[in-house]
Amino acid sequence: MDQPLLRGESARGCCSYSTLKAWLPILSWLPKYKLKWLQMDVLAGLTVGLTTVPQALAYAEVAGLPVQYGLYSAFMGGFIYTLLGTSKDVTLGPTAIMSLLCSSVVGGHPQRAVLLSLLCGLIQAVMALLRLGFLLDFISYPVIKGFTCAAAVTIGFGQVKNILGLQGVPQEFFLEVYYTFHKIPEARIGDVVLGLLCLFLLIMLVLMKASLGSDDSDASTSSSVARKLVWTVATMRNALVVVAASLIAFSWDAYGHHVFTITGQTMKGLPPFKPPPTSDTTANGTVVPFREIVEDFGGGLAVIPFMGVLESIAIATAFASQNDYRIDANQELLAIGVTNIMGSFVSAYPVTGSFGRTAVNSQTGVCTPAGGIVTSVIVLLSLAFLMPAFYYIPKACLAAVIICAVAPMVDYQVVAKMWRIRKLDLLPFVVTFLMSFWQVQYGIMGGVAVSGALLLYNAARPQIKVSDHNVLLMELSSGLSFPAMEYLSHIIHTQALQVSPPRSVVLDCHHVSIIDYTVINELSDLLRQFKLRRVQLVFSGLRPSVLKVLLAADLDGFRHTDSVEEAMQIESRDLIDD
Repeated sequence: MDQPLLRGESARGCCSYSTLKAWLPILSWLPKYKLKWLQMDVLAGLTVGLTTVPQALAYAEVAGLPVQYGLYSAFMGGFIYTLLGTSKDVTLGPTAIMSLLCSSVVGGHPQRAVLLSLLCGLIQAVMALLRLGFLLDFISYPVIKGFTCAAAVTIGFGQVKNILGLQGVPQEFFLEVYYTFHKIPEARIGDVVLGLLCLFLLIMLVLMKASLGSDDSDASTSSSVARKLVWTVATMRNALVVVAASLIAFSWDAYGHHVFTITGQTMKGLPPFKPPPTSDTTANGTVVPFREIVEDFGGGLAVIPFMGVLESIAIATAFASQNDYRIDANQELLAIGVTNIMGSFVSAYPVTGSFGRTAVNSQTGVCTPAGGIVTSVIVLLSLAFLMPAFYYIPKACLAAVIICAVAPMVDYQVVAKMWRIRKLDLLPFVVTFLMSFWQVQYGIMGGVAVSGALLLYNAARPQIKVSDHNVLLMELSSGLSFPAMEYLSHIIHTQALQVSPPRSVVLDCHHVSIIDYTVINELSDLLRQFKLRRVQLVFSGLRPSVLKVLLAADLDGFRHTDSVEEAMQIESRDLIDD
């Protein structure tokens, strides 16, 4: 009777309301939803929506896809994250980094981009179900910074050709740099003037918003209204600049002056809801099967899901700390995974959390993830009714939006900080930064490999402080693992066993928290060597768990004391007796 009862309790536990709330965080905040929250969520959703539409169009350009795919990728996240997300501030959608990664893998093929979204979502969802969020901890901060700096430079410079109105410039970075400068004489004056004007306006609005500060409690009513007006205009700067530039382009085009490079024809209406493609058709009509597509994705299929999750969780954690709440990393993983899976059914490419739009969401005072629903509705309305108007959006204007969005990602100050704090951290940063210009996924993998090598080196070469007090005292500055055992054995042999006369050693082990069979085997050999030379190896400060393992090993000649002082006294008495 006991076993069926236990199984029944387990089943009830798995199906309980608390478990359901863990999987559907909306059940935690929706019953407590207040009317005043609705007002703030709608305001934040509208503000973010007006920021999302022009950015989505621009990021599709970075991904090498038709501009409508940016909007296809921008609305599913709001609906899914409302159900599954644990941060009130995060907005999911296309970002500069994910667009660049997507471009490097799919090569401008929309069908491959949609299939990539499905595969990324499946990988992320499986990671969430297996609770593998801890794997992100192995990507170090210098690697992240090296990648984001390189990505910002790559994306930003990649838009210079659109500012200049150049055609036929390759996508590969080094060739892009060469041909951009080589083709400068072919620049179109209209695109240059409009692009620089848009850049100037966007930068001025950013500076105006930064100069407002945050404290207006002592300001008069008129001053407060003026500040809010400036803040609103500056926050919606992307949408306003895109609309203004489109009107200018339309006006010139209406009079027969085609002086700007415009976006051109876009697909009208909402995307059809259909299963993602499992094959691709090339320009000459050749059908590429699923297996070949996955093989072409290569390392990108590992890098893109990781970077998407890393970017989103980093943003969620930052804003959770700023606004005094906590997130669930594995639940965030699930939210991103499900968003990418469902997005693939509406022709979306992979998405993640956007830092810029999340910041706007937070600053506008969003109260719950429901603000994302309003943002998604704005995107859907744009797809349904505004697609013909996107025909006249100048590419130079979208380029200016992208450049201003990625410019803050070039954090040159981090180099000086790493140089001042720990110079060795510059190595994975530099490797990631430089290799990312070759292939972004290679940059990340190279940086992770260098960080891993440094981590393993530190584990294999721990700092050992040696001091002479009639006997040698060796203090391990970190834990003792099997990669470090050979190094410790070498130090003991050269400084204690191979000198004349041999020296006794007290090994201070208070930092040692775990021990394995390799270490025990080497310690057994060391104790035998000490016994042959008639000197002592005494352990001090072992933790109970480690001491229990060593006692179970029954090492011949093993001696242990609770403190270094006690061990030194034992060795001193032994010397006097000798």
